Amino acid sequence: MGFEATGADITQGAFWRTIGARPVGATVITASHDAGPVGFLGLSFAHVSAEPPTVLVSAGKNTSALPVIRAAEHFAVNLLPAGADEMARLFGGGAEMAERFAAGRWGSFTTGAPVLETAAAVFDCRLEKTVEDEGAVILIGRVEGVRTNGDGVTLAHQGGYRDL
Repeated sequence: MGFEATGADITQGAFWRTIGARPVGATVITASHDAGPVGFLGLSFAHVSAEPPTVLVSAGKNTSALPVIRAAEHFAVNLLPAGADEMARLFGGGAEMAERFAAGRWGSFTTGAPVLETAAAVFDCRLEKTVEDEGAVILIGRVEGVRTNGDGVTLAHQGGYRDL
């Protein structure tokens, strides 16, 4: 069922419901430093430039992984493979970091950030810049390694997950 809101009637729930109408690849953003591996579900991921290869990820200012990403000065974008809806839920919040990382096989690639071995695609990045605005921090990363496996992906859509 659709809805409409304008001005002050655009609640946080209405905003997220509308964003959720856009299917996006479910990604897990990861980093590792002295405190160990951290990660969160990143549904706001995009390319910035192909020359030089640069991407961005948006995270809420209260995202627990942000201090580690800043200290490590790296992050990896792991596009979840098909069938990874449970992993998306774990990294979406609530679960302890150890439980999140117990859900898959993890290695590293170029920067030392944790990389999901079964990821449909990986962008391994050096943190180049952060931009803070309102309730979000935009992480801009220079891509130092990419890989794909040619398999399907998990999409986030309308509050749930679907395979493509």
